[in-house]
Amino acid sequence: MNDNVTWRQGLLALSPLAVFLTLYVGVSVAVGDFYRMPLSIAFIATGVWALLTMRRMPIAERIEIFSTGAANPGILYMIWIFILSGAFSMLASGIGAVEATVAVTTSLLPSWALLPGLFVTACFISMSIGTSVGTIVALTPLAAQLATSTGADVAAMVAIVLGGSFFGDNLSFISDTTVAATRTQHVAMADKFRANLRIALPAAIVCLILYTVIGFTGGINAVPQTSTGASWLLMLPYLIVIVAAACGINVLVVLTIGIAACIALALGHGSMSLLEMCASMGDGIKNMSDLIIVTLLAGGLLEVINHGGGIRYIIGVLTERINGARGAQGTIATVVALVNLCTANNTIAILTVGRVARSIASQFGIDPRRSASLLDTCSCITQSVLPYGAQTLLAAGLAGVAPVAFLPHLYYPMTLTVAVLLTILLRPARCPKNAEETISDEKAT
Repeated sequence: MNDNVTWRQGLLALSPLAVFLTLYVGVSVAVGDFYRMPLSIAFIATGVWALLTMRRMPIAERIEIFSTGAANPGILYMIWIFILSGAFSMLASGIGAVEATVAVTTSLLPSWALLPGLFVTACFISMSIGTSVGTIVALTPLAAQLATSTGADVAAMVAIVLGGSFFGDNLSFISDTTVAATRTQHVAMADKFRANLRIALPAAIVCLILYTVIGFTGGINAVPQTSTGASWLLMLPYLIVIVAAACGINVLVVLTIGIAACIALALGHGSMSLLEMCASMGDGIKNMSDLIIVTLLAGGLLEVINHGGGIRYIIGVLTERINGARGAQGTIATVVALVNLCTANNTIAILTVGRVARSIASQFGIDPRRSASLLDTCSCITQSVLPYGAQTLLAAGLAGVAPVAFLPHLYYPMTLTVAVLLTILLRPARCPKNAEETISDEKAT
């Protein structure tokens, strides 16, 4: 297909997104229950429609394109994470590691500090490791059990982890989104970090204050629990996972270490036999089966949309008419958000629109540090609220809630969106004299 996408082709290519939103979100809102419409069924129906939109093409070729998207290395990598996450989560729960960690936490922290403490921890870990996925793997089981123990809403508690995880994903020097944004805009990482911090830090401070107020006003009712020596020992596998994640170790290696620690502890204390542990891990993997299916279907669906020219159409329409510097910044933010909607991957979205964003920034005198910041921040905002995004699906699978259950509680993405809008409207984005700066010695790693 050539680079010119007609409006008919563009709308047809994007129509699967409308079908999915109607089937899943629309039906769920209509019946007042987001658990009634299975996410996998919504994706299967949408996938059938997507294949039908690929006209003048043999059915075998259509299925091959869909399968190519499902077999994307990034998709398969996430599936490995889901498998090991399910096994570790169920095994850690079976030996009492998660419950012990919650008991120690509630014994050490006052009730009002639990929510802000969880948010700060998520921000710190994600900032250290540069990935939201690793943070979610490390903290979601703890957040879910903490909610159960304190009578809080599980979705609201896990949403704190989701928000904090994207804070670090957006700012970390080793985040793949940071690398993509700085390289496509030809700016130094330190410069982009400073530009980003002016947007993200105020939003995080507002959230921290909000969580503190909720804690003081009785948002949760934590009952202090007595921590024993056994509690501290049982939480060891979980502490190992959190520390290993904070050290930046590959998430698959982190989960494998966590599983090994659980097995060693259980065998040492005789709390579970090896066969019982295998059964527990098997149950955890089974619990992730629906999540794995949804991930494969989403990957295939998004590849069909891309192949049909949906992404090229969005970029063409939004960049056709831009008026002024504020309009240019708004266009950069909107384009990367919509492309992220079609790819469910914030790094791919940045790489896809990076050259277009740099061209817009150059034409309208936008500081390339600002355009890099907008690319990274707006893609992270979109990724954090996607019900079919890998992070949301992973958190939902580990917490046992519907992916859309987090939406009303994602305070950090909400405040970050407001911060971006205020930045575009109120702060000048004049291009510095050395706008064509190249990446400094502060190389991406």
